Amino acid sequence: MEKIAFVMTLKPGFENEYKKRHDEIWPELVDELKMAGVSDYSIFHEASSNKLFAVLKREPSHTMDTLPANPVVKKWWAYMADIMDTHESNEPVTTDLKMMFHLE
Repeated sequence: MEKIAFVMTLKPGFENEYKKRHDEIWPELVDELKMAGVSDYSIFHEASSNKLFAVLKREPSHTMDTLPANPVVKKWWAYMADIMDTHESNEPVTTDLKMMFHLE
């Protein structure tokens, strides 16, 4: 199992809406993520910068690279695009993070 992390940016004033939308995450999106080998997925908010820190685990045989073409994922990204920094495709702007330390 591989653990990865990345950062996204939330638009100011949308903390509660972001949390609400994720509290009501679509079951079909959860299914797609799990089928792609994703598990133990958490997102944290750092208020002073509006950065969203995401960390997840994925199977060695994951298919996360196919998710951008998935219709459910595209629909979710369109749903979230008004409250986050995104590319023209509505895909969230992400910055991968390099692990510097891990304690099990």
